[in-house]
Amino acid sequence: MRQKLTALTFLMMTVLMVLSACGSAQQASGSESGSADENVNEEGSTDKINITYWYAWGDKIQENNENLVKMFNESQDRIHVTAEYQGTYDDLHAKTQAAFAAGNAPEVTQNEIASVGVFANNGMTESLTPFVEQDDIDMDDFIEGLMGNSYVNGDLYALPYLRSTPILYLNASMLEENGLDPAGPKTWAEFEEYAQALTVEEERVGITMPIDIWFFEAFVAQSGGQTMNDEGTEVTFQEEPGVEAVTFWKELEQAGYMKVPTGDEAGDQAMQDFVNGRSGMYLTSTAGLSNVLSIADEKGFEVNTTFMPANDDYGVPTGGANLVMTAGLDAEKQEAAWEFIKWMTSTEQTAYASEYTGYLPSRTSAVESEKMKALYEKTPQYRVAVDQLEYARPRPMAEAYPEITKVLRDEILRTIIEDVSPEDALNTAADKASKLLK
Repeated sequence: MRQKLTALTFLMMTVLMVLSACGSAQQASGSESGSADENVNEEGSTDKINITYWYAWGDKIQENNENLVKMFNESQDRIHVTAEYQGTYDDLHAKTQAAFAAGNAPEVTQNEIASVGVFANNGMTESLTPFVEQDDIDMDDFIEGLMGNSYVNGDLYALPYLRSTPILYLNASMLEENGLDPAGPKTWAEFEEYAQALTVEEERVGITMPIDIWFFEAFVAQSGGQTMNDEGTEVTFQEEPGVEAVTFWKELEQAGYMKVPTGDEAGDQAMQDFVNGRSGMYLTSTAGLSNVLSIADEKGFEVNTTFMPANDDYGVPTGGANLVMTAGLDAEKQEAAWEFIKWMTSTEQTAYASEYTGYLPSRTSAVESEKMKALYEKTPQYRVAVDQLEYARPRPMAEAYPEITKVLRDEILRTIIEDVSPEDALNTAADKASKLLK
């Protein structure tokens, strides 16, 4: 009941703020499939089943979504999908919640993986278990490390689509110029050595890295910890692995080896520093690989990728989005939505999306396809995230986790830029988080 109250309170606030934005976003989406052409389907009707698909992020990711939807529409004459861009994951989630409350939600949308449980537990998405069983989908073909955020209370609510892990990007040309192995650091100690060697006062730093909770989850995992218990009832980030991670970041920043940008443009700043030679290393999602490789080629330097460095062991959270079906659809719309989700997550489309964007292929059959083998042979940087999945873990799906991460990020930033100990900052965040969980 407490979980439902939290989400529904947020939902009612969101409806008033965002409902008008839903309509304007739909009008401005610019999708190739803004209206369905009349066509005779296999039942002899002139009316196609029309469904809407909402997605997040622009650039290559937007192109990938629009391309796939166009391919789906051209692959058959019974269902027409209209693709609509909705901004960031936060924008997408808020608009979907508002549209659901207003009764005009898209039939298919993306859930950022940590939000799958929130949407399912509050009745906004449909269980996919009956559809998977009906079509005898081989669920073992989906890579195990990417399935942790697909099930809620034992039922399948989402299928992996554009999935990622953070990986370490390296300016290999710069590393070689400084006598460093372009394969990159393997441990935290080596990571610090690389950062020190690459730092030139007032010219560049070893790495520019914003305080991102996704990265924090990774560093905590590398020390054998996690940010919440398995039940999602208590936070654990204030324990020794969390303290060790923040202490390491603070030491790198104070030594001048790591730049910590802040504000809404922090991620963009980190990328700009890397591609413009103001930092030698860059930590971000594998989803950015295609774009970074293209920019590096234009600027004349070579990019390598490698695992995030290990402390006690390697460890990374997974990220990205799963596809979900909204609840309350009639049988015809459900069937159409399922056909689209099934097609989008099939082997061929998974391989296409991975090659086009850099996101992970979510099916073993895609990894082993000739298309992906050829890509990995030509551009081995794409293979790193796939191999790193051996050490992957799901993200927490507690209802309050999105709000907890904001508190946690603020407290970690406070210890980096102010004279606050990591222990005090994390304990403060844990106290605030406990109240949110209750």
